[in-house]
Amino acid sequence: MFAYVVRLPVLRTRPGVCDHEVVTRVLIADDHPSFRASARELLEDEGFDVCGETADGAGTLAAVARLLPDVVLLDIQLPDMTGFDVCRALAQHNGSHPKVILVSSRDAADYGDLIPSSCACGFVPKAELSGEAVAALLG
Repeated sequence: MFAYVVRLPVLRTRPGVCDHEVVTRVLIADDHPSFRASARELLEDEGFDVCGETADGAGTLAAVARLLPDVVLLDIQLPDMTGFDVCRALAQHNGSHPKVILVSSRDAADYGDLIPSSCACGFVPKAELSGEAVAALLG
């Protein structure tokens, strides 16, 4: 069961894309430590608050319940379950759940209708990840 999210302002010293009073809290879910580190640095430089990292689907579900992120940057190919399965599990919980942005080293076309029919708010190829791309999907 998820609690209601209480958003608290986070003090930042650098301006960025996520440049409003309440900073967006992001959980990064990917089985590659180097991608998690790069994504963390990139998003933090753009003003996002990376509140945690996970390496598999089960860890992501547990971290969402514990950390209450606004957004989950979710790899489609996790070792224990797909990002689509994680996204579906998050959406099935009562109450609020984070927005999900799917990422992959593969092209969106490789997944056919799976991305548009998912409950994610969008997809970004890993090679094109940027604060602007994330902010645009969060609209």
